[in-house]
Amino acid sequence: AEQDLLDAPLDKIQIIKGWTENGEVKEEVMDVICSEGRIVNSDTNKCPPIETKVNLSDCSFDRKRGAKILKTLWTDNNFSTQQNTFYYARVIQNPTCRWSTYDSLRYGEDPPKDYPATITEMAWSSPIWIRSH
Repeated sequence: AEQDLLDAPLDKIQIIKGWTENGEVKEEVMDVICSEGRIVNSDTNKCPPIETKVNLSDCSFDRKRGAKILKTLWTDNNFSTQQNTFYYARVIQNPTCRWSTYDSLRYGEDPPKDYPATITEMAWSSPIWIRSH
């Protein structure tokens, strides 16, 4: 994944795995690579959060935190040919101002209290479906 140079750096890439087990749909979200060399915890499949700030007075963000490019090779060590499974990748960007915060600044008003002032943008791949035998 590569950062849009006009936007915030990347935080991490996740793999979302879904499968059926005993007729029940299951899903797991796994961090597979994280910016700044943060290591994925093998017990939780999560990396520690990145500490980035968004300046709400002008919506600026730290362009030096995060990654311009993230890439990795991932293998599902729990894959079973006995399950219908799907996978897709999700890329998560560092936080930026929400559109309502940009609008509030433009009009000289306080951001609305009923929405978060920031948002974490994401991009998804198409899913890969694997049918059981």
